[in-house]
Amino acid sequence: MINSLLVANRGEIACRIIRTCCQLGIRTVAVYSQADAQAPHVMQADEAVLIGPAPVADSYLNIDSILQAANSCGADAIHPGYGFLSENAEFASACVDVGLVFVGPGAEAIALMGNKAEAKRRMIAASVPCVPGYEGRDQSEKAFVSAADKIGYPVMVKAAAGGGGRGMRLVEEPAQLGEALSLARSEAENAFGSGELILEKAIVEPRHVEIQVFADNHGNVIHLGERDCSVQRRHQKVIEEAPSPAVDAALRQRMGAAAVEAAKAIGYSGAGTVEFLLDGEGSFYFLEMNTRLQVEHPVTEMVTGLDLVAMQIAVAQGKRLPISQQDVRCDGHAIEVRLYAEDPGQDFLPSTGAIESWIAPRGEGIRVDSGIETGGVVSPHYDPMLAKIVAWADNRELARRRLVAALGDTVLFGPASNRDFLIEALERERFVSGEATTGFIATEFEIGIEVPSPKPQETAIAAVLHFLWQRDQSMAHSGMVSPELLNWSSRGPIPCHMRLGAGGDDSEVFVAADGNEYRVSVGGTETNVGLSQLDGNRARFRIDDHGCDVTFWSGNGIVFLATSKRIFEFRVADAGSGDSEAVASGGAVLAPMHGRITEIVVSGGDEVTAGDRLAVLEAMKMQHQITAPVAGKVAVVHIATDDQVGADDLIIEIEVMEET
Repeated sequence: MINSLLVANRGEIACRIIRTCCQLGIRTVAVYSQADAQAPHVMQADEAVLIGPAPVADSYLNIDSILQAANSCGADAIHPGYGFLSENAEFASACVDVGLVFVGPGAEAIALMGNKAEAKRRMIAASVPCVPGYEGRDQSEKAFVSAADKIGYPVMVKAAAGGGGRGMRLVEEPAQLGEALSLARSEAENAFGSGELILEKAIVEPRHVEIQVFADNHGNVIHLGERDCSVQRRHQKVIEEAPSPAVDAALRQRMGAAAVEAAKAIGYSGAGTVEFLLDGEGSFYFLEMNTRLQVEHPVTEMVTGLDLVAMQIAVAQGKRLPISQQDVRCDGHAIEVRLYAEDPGQDFLPSTGAIESWIAPRGEGIRVDSGIETGGVVSPHYDPMLAKIVAWADNRELARRRLVAALGDTVLFGPASNRDFLIEALERERFVSGEATTGFIATEFEIGIEVPSPKPQETAIAAVLHFLWQRDQSMAHSGMVSPELLNWSSRGPIPCHMRLGAGGDDSEVFVAADGNEYRVSVGGTETNVGLSQLDGNRARFRIDDHGCDVTFWSGNGIVFLATSKRIFEFRVADAGSGDSEAVASGGAVLAPMHGRITEIVVSGGDEVTAGDRLAVLEAMKMQHQITAPVAGKVAVVHIATDDQVGADDLIIEIEVMEET
């Protein structure tokens, strides 16, 4: 019997597990790093134990620290969530060795399916359809070159122990293979502790369809239908839905049966997901099996009405599955999006920093799983996924519309996020019609993500909000001014002059107040703005007689403004000043984000051309190549391997070559 459960994770999944445990009357224990001392999952648990510094290797991946925490607080069981140690066979085995219940499959199944090479060999033996590839134990570059030639390009390089898109590279021609192997192996070693790789034939624009399986320790194995996870970016899932618009009842039965056989073939127990690639002709191929709860499990819960975490805990206690295959019912449609702290306008670079405001949406059929709060901090040490927003309805189109509306009500001020991009993706015709494949983002956004500049009306609203913030700050320090005198002057309205910048655009702005009416000039274009309602961080304006509802945050020279489609960050500079931030120019190479330098490939005196690789920076579990912005000669290298750098730190200087 489980009375006390330690959650060996953080963020939204830790909060999710704690929520079910509370409903089951199970006491919960959170673990946290020094960076997460005030995190929501720490506050929500009955007890919390510090397990180390911020880096994951010293905290959330430290098996000894987690087991010591479990022992110190008298936990009966450990739930690993997903990521971190969830698919670590050594951890599962260590839990059992010290008398703890591991809420997940046995260590043998984790080890088998956690290695893509061995898993594929086992699935081939079990007659589960697999993608042609190379899973050999010879890991030399020569072996991979030979195998790729036999398979035929394009091929996919994958980390054998990997997942979540890490340690994965698409190789379209032989000349790219060597570098892809090197980068994938380095990323895999850093993320998973193993540099073993496999090759697979790259199936062009398939669908990614996975089957949720569940098994108990009494020989019962069922599936709970499929999820379509085709909308991906760099092999990271972005939008998931259940059921798949490409799967009919007959195909569902065949894929479900194959997934059940895969689980039976390894004596599986607990929740697991068998992932397949589905081509346009209805043929499907085994991709991998995730021996844990999936990030996208809420869509399955919403169409089946089941609590998968509660089922995991029941199975871990030796109970039989509460339902049979005949009892499984899937009603309606559910779609989930992942809210990431990343900047779509900067090639989705991860974003970090303080969260000035977080407002989760509400509404019929809406579910939000998050692990953040206003006043928190998005750390560079962890995955950039912050929340999952899910919509359910009787049919797919209504679910999609509900999700778009929910995202429009979602507010994240502080770090950049992909909120606006998600809205745009959900409204693209290929997604609306249910025809999205794994190539959806690459083809629909082929020329990149265009981040529109604010309209003059939006800039005018931001200017009024900053004006109000300045006015309130002055009032707070005046002490003797009556509120009735706000915005009043014996000489009539006095224009306030400021500069507002959003993205790469700056505007000269004048604001003249007359009660709750404002005359705003943006770059010479005059707009009449009326303040109809102000309630906390929400406001209603009239812009030239048209209504506009916004959510905002003002302070410290910044105005965040959210409409139903866009979030803007305006920076305020003194009138007549230049840009509020120094802009790097010429050959100055700045770190694009906080992270650790894992490789430097140039030295002082080296000649480079624009686009040449200079260094590799690891942040939020991914490796990012830093390239030369201009052609020239490397003048100074300010970094060393393993250095921690901050966003916009000067790391390399290039002496620009003069044109002849």
